[in-house]
Amino acid sequence: MSSQNKQALIIAGGWTGHEPKECAALFASKMPSRGFDVEVVDSLEVLEDIPRIQAQDLIVPIWTMGTISSNQERNLVDAVLGGVGLAGFHGGMCDSFRGAVEYQWMTGGQFLCHPDGVKDYRIRIVNHDDPITKGMEDFDVQSEQYYMLVDPNNEVLVATTHQSESVPWTNGVEMPFIWKKMHGQGRVFYSAMGHVCQEFTDYPQQLEMTLRGMEWAAR
Repeated sequence: MSSQNKQALIIAGGWTGHEPKECAALFASKMPSRGFDVEVVDSLEVLEDIPRIQAQDLIVPIWTMGTISSNQERNLVDAVLGGVGLAGFHGGMCDSFRGAVEYQWMTGGQFLCHPDGVKDYRIRIVNHDDPITKGMEDFDVQSEQYYMLVDPNNEVLVATTHQSESVPWTNGVEMPFIWKKMHGQGRVFYSAMGHVCQEFTDYPQQLEMTLRGMEWAAR
């Protein structure tokens, strides 16, 4: 462990369909080459240890459809407001706690649905100058295409266009898919990609943008 490295805490759990353990293991293996010392925990109880979470440079939630206590939510939000970075993907960050409005405000979005389930669609870079997306080209994926409530204050880097057989009234909707934002003094990064761990192998651009987003968000 290097004192020069940034400290990152991955909190993995919740609904197992999003493969939180596998995703946590993948990013714990990839992040050290980006200058992180990584700790992985499988309980939200870590959020009750205020000094521990405030000492982090980055917190990565990989936790879908869980329940967070009001104290845990307050401590996490306060840590980010004070400068701790937050970065995550798919339901692991923006479908974590459906009853936690302050958490959702901090993340910049909340999952609503994924019409037609797993489907083919295109990832479109809308900001080619940002360090997170620089050098990236548009690419096609086969995955869930999230339809979300989003914060108009987000700085959108990547978007998708919805086309659906089951909910055709959404056809043509431009949906923010990767964004970054500030919340107080903390940097927040989110990617709606990453339904299962294998996607990060199948789509190396997706993995690279997520890692770059984590680097950007870290204090």
